[in-house]
Amino acid sequence: MGRLGSCFDNAVAEATFSTIKVEYVHRRHFHTRTEGRLKIGAWITDLYNRRRRHSVCDWRSPIDYERPETRDLEAQAA
Repeated sequence: MGRLGSCFDNAVAEATFSTIKVEYVHRRHFHTRTEGRLKIGAWITDLYNRRRRHSVCDWRSPIDYERPETRDLEAQAA
């Protein structure tokens, strides 16, 4: 990762932006750029990160996936 010519550098970002475009942007019409930015940002924080299931997270939402790990780390630190 990070080397010149590495095909994996942008794979995660490209997959994320592709999902956002397919699932949200192409299904809506925004009157202004500001409206688009606000609604896309809200969609990412409200649905994509909190409710949408991801294959990388064992088909759980990122929030649900991180909760047990966070509790385990806090318990180990105490």
